Amino acid sequence: MQFRNDGRALDELRPIEIIPNYIEQPVASVLYRQGRTWVLAAIDADEQVPRHAKDRGEGWLTAEYALLPSSTRPRTPREARSGRQSGRTVEIQRIIGRSLRAVVDLYKIQDRCLYIDCDVIQADGGTRTASITAAFIVLAMGIEKLIDYGKLAENPLNDTLAAVSCGIVQGFEMLDMNYNEDAMAAVDLNLAITGSGKYVEIQGTAEGKAVEQAELDRLLKLARKGVGEIDEKMRAVLTDLDVHLPG
Repeated sequence: MQFRNDGRALDELRPIEIIPNYIEQPVASVLYRQGRTWVLAAIDADEQVPRHAKDRGEGWLTAEYALLPSSTRPRTPREARSGRQSGRTVEIQRIIGRSLRAVVDLYKIQDRCLYIDCDVIQADGGTRTASITAAFIVLAMGIEKLIDYGKLAENPLNDTLAAVSCGIVQGFEMLDMNYNEDAMAAVDLNLAITGSGKYVEIQGTAEGKAVEQAELDRLLKLARKGVGEIDEKMRAVLTDLDVHLPG
């Protein structure tokens, strides 16, 4: 089987490490590592909801995403200095929030807003997919604590969620691309998939050549394999923390 610049097989995930409760101030936090990409995710709750969700009997969930300046080479300028977020940042945090809301019953959050922060402290490709996975882990942890605190009456999760990238690089179909692979990819897909196998987000771009149906089918199969393996690792950590998950 063809091997890659980091020695992995084409269908092999990067090593994953999940470190819960990495910082103390938020309701819950996790440091999530996938290869050389590291994401610090945290969750907090507010007793107010945005205007669009008021008087509807439901809560809200939103996410913020950022690359720390030292997470990349060359250094990524801090967006606060320019006074606005980049289009990429806005896009990714909307994807994270939208993906999570797909597996949450907002009516069970009860006029409350859940805020999830995803800060990339080191980037080597796949930061948006790693952030979605990290965000779900910390969401599940935070919900468990809010139930324990008496803030939530029941668990609003209706499924689990994880995300992964895949693509075609120099003619080879690859799972979980690092930065160098992603930069050379002729086809790049990012997918968020539930534990029950439903697609929440499918982002795909072909550069240089159009994608054949057979190629797309194989990439989707590759992504489902990767998400299944991530889901297993995630469930093992959350089970050890006595976090209850659907399914």
